[in-house]
Amino acid sequence: MNTSEELSIKQAIESILMVATDPVPPNLLAQLLEKPTSDIEKICESLSEEYKQENRGFILVRVGGGYRYQSHPEQAPWVERFVIEGQSTRLTAAALETLAIVAYKQPISRAQVSSIRGVDVDGVIRTLQQRGYIDELSRDTGPGNAVLFGTTQSFLERMGLNSLEDLPSLGDFVPGAEVVEALERGLRYDTDLQEETEEKSSTTESE
Repeated sequence: MNTSEELSIKQAIESILMVATDPVPPNLLAQLLEKPTSDIEKICESLSEEYKQENRGFILVRVGGGYRYQSHPEQAPWVERFVIEGQSTRLTAAALETLAIVAYKQPISRAQVSSIRGVDVDGVIRTLQQRGYIDELSRDTGPGNAVLFGTTQSFLERMGLNSLEDLPSLGDFVPGAEVVEALERGLRYDTDLQEETEEKSSTTESE
């Protein structure tokens, strides 16, 4: 592929991605431009690197199995100010917690999510479905044939992930052994202090 042809393909890819509402898979771009998928992937990576070197306010990323443009992370404060109405549509802490459980434990039933959170999640599940973050994947083969939920393509796009394999490891959020030991020492100290206080109080009342 000569320089002129590569430039032409780059321009075509930019034009397509500019008007696309969803990430465009490389195989679709390859089909439209009549080029091997591997060539399209190389060109997209080249474009992504060019934008980074030029310090553009946008970047080209691969998410949800395809390519799309999105604002540069460093420009987030300005984007947030622009999308003011988005402030009223943020997910609640309960919804985020439920979404995390579904993401890491899918496929999972509503009852199983409720058991993990310790509260009823019917309303939260409906909200997440309405927002398009989760959907029904299948039904449990056990008694009752409970609906099993999982995350959607929209979830991957919103989270900036290419696949579920890109989810952070849960081990990253588990405190180390030294932290757990320190917490246990603190709890033992608090318990001992409380018992000592109760004993003194009991002695004083007896006198």
